[in-house]
Amino acid sequence: MKKLKLEILGLSSSQSQTGSFALVLGEVDGNRRLPIIIGMFEAQAIAIEIEKILPNRPMTHDLFKAFANNFHFTLEEIIISDLKEGVFFAKIVCTDGLKKTEIDARPSDAIAIGLRFDCPIYTYENILAEAGIVLTDEIEEEPEAKPQPPKSKSKKAETAKDDYQHVTVDKLNEMLKESIENEDYEKAAKIRDELSKRN
Repeated sequence: MKKLKLEILGLSSSQSQTGSFALVLGEVDGNRRLPIIIGMFEAQAIAIEIEKILPNRPMTHDLFKAFANNFHFTLEEIIISDLKEGVFFAKIVCTDGLKKTEIDARPSDAIAIGLRFDCPIYTYENILAEAGIVLTDEIEEEPEAKPQPPKSKSKKAETAKDDYQHVTVDKLNEMLKESIENEDYEKAAKIRDELSKRN
């Protein structure tokens, strides 16, 4: 199965789930984005490593690195390996120089650990085809397109904001484009999941 390299494009706080973040991965040499919703602790662990902040005491992912180094294991790559019912799965590929081992992990933990080893992140074509959000050139060329504060909505619209079951496919595609333009990758991911269910 063909592997595609990913890079971390950003972290943004979730607008609908308190304490959650959207980790946005981008296809290297491509225009697809893969948003993954992660927890606050994992987002903090990823942000700390990206910013090269040294915590007073080692975090769990730092402990994993120290443990691996002391037992002469190195990480070769992180693979976002599967997607089942909207949940992503990952593997940490590591070696002791003789034997290669794959360890199951949540993508957020795998990426937080992988950053500490400076190892590449990959996924498979079928996962990007199913869950990736395509950015068109015209959207990328509009730097002035910033997320705007939401307009006031009725209570009914508020409660149904994540219920896309009764929305037409054309409207969903329109909403998906708008979400991408506003860089609301979390909403785009939910709309993408609804469109995937219908295909």
